[in-house]
Amino acid sequence: MSLYTQLQRRAAANNPIRVGLIGAGKFGSMYLAQVPNTPGVHLAAIADLSPAAARTNLARVGWKPERMQATSIDDALRCGATHISDDWQALVRHPQIDVVVECTGNPIAAVEHCLQAFANGKPVVNVTVEADAFCGPLLARRAQDAGVIYSLAFGDQPALICDLVDWARTCGFPVVAAGRGHKWQPHFCESTPDTVWDNWGLTREQAARGGLNPKMFNSFLDGSKPSIESTAVANACGLHVPSDGLLFPSASIDQIPAVTRPRSEGGVLERKGMVEVINSLDVDGKPIDYEIRMGVWVTVEGETEYIRNCFEEYKAQTDPSGRYFTLYKRWHLIGLEVGQSVASVALRGEPTGVATCWNADVVATAKRDLAPGELLDGEGGYTVWGKLTPAEKSVRNGGLPLGLAHEVKVVRPVKKGQSLSWADVAIDQTTPAYRLRREMETLFAR
Repeated sequence: MSLYTQLQRRAAANNPIRVGLIGAGKFGSMYLAQVPNTPGVHLAAIADLSPAAARTNLARVGWKPERMQATSIDDALRCGATHISDDWQALVRHPQIDVVVECTGNPIAAVEHCLQAFANGKPVVNVTVEADAFCGPLLARRAQDAGVIYSLAFGDQPALICDLVDWARTCGFPVVAAGRGHKWQPHFCESTPDTVWDNWGLTREQAARGGLNPKMFNSFLDGSKPSIESTAVANACGLHVPSDGLLFPSASIDQIPAVTRPRSEGGVLERKGMVEVINSLDVDGKPIDYEIRMGVWVTVEGETEYIRNCFEEYKAQTDPSGRYFTLYKRWHLIGLEVGQSVASVALRGEPTGVATCWNADVVATAKRDLAPGELLDGEGGYTVWGKLTPAEKSVRNGGLPLGLAHEVKVVRPVKKGQSLSWADVAIDQTTPAYRLRREMETLFAR
């Protein structure tokens, strides 16, 4: 039965999925914009550091004031409204919340939110993929031990890529490569919040008008977010990662099948079964026509002559040999699609992507020479960017995960382009996020 039909039945029975949202920023607001149009879902509670800002965002997306007037979660459940507060612990503890959507974008906080939700028997849709990138495999295990579901968020590119990979494997196709698109030039890894808009293609006035966060946008531009999302995909789908970081090969959509082949056959891959990111700029930095900058893709192999003949007969765009075919979505709609995860988790008991292994990691890498005493400012900032690294290599080198490189003091010199290690920093070892990561290294990296 379709998810939509099941949602309609829940609505008719006055038994909606009761959702609690932690974090009502841009991504959360996009989901909230869709909730009034979705049958069988009741957004019962929102927890945000600034309830006033959450209310402002709700008004921006079209919520009526009376929908935000519940005085408690119990009151919200009685009257069908939404309770807004800064108390995330009350949200995850409430016995009638069915699904928690973690949407803060703060990886250290997100780990604590997820763990507490699991402890209270709550499934989690985790939008904060930065947390999944450095401890997703153990978060998944903790959820399983608690008898609940942990899921990546549909609308974000990793879950969409996982969906394409699942399609391919379910149809019997070997997955050769999978990934997303991106606008990339090598010097972008040095980009800071001061330079992001010139590189992104917006004026400072346009960015200010839209209330755009330069640090967040810079995390996409400098390669951190593509590495984070590729890590989530590799760990969820059991795919491999390049030995020395993403290559960002340039290609139009119709060239992806040829580019995402093994090197021995004219492509860029070290082996079959890898993640990669396709560049929407050519080698000279000029935009490519028919690019996949905002999309996702999977390349599959036609192993037999019959299958390759079918590709040809049905006019499928393949590589020149006719052996490799790419299926893609050219766009993703971010938070507007999160309802797919909420429904899948609540109605089918199925995640829309979840870590099954630890193949990949994202290691904090210096944007410039760093001196002892400096503070790292994390993803999208002035000091480090995230480099995709095989998990085995990261553990062997004691790599510092990007998700924990926030407000951390450097204790010895680090050269530009050097990936940082635990020994390069003084880090707070008391946080649940730190402890979970170190435990994961012990459990998985053997």
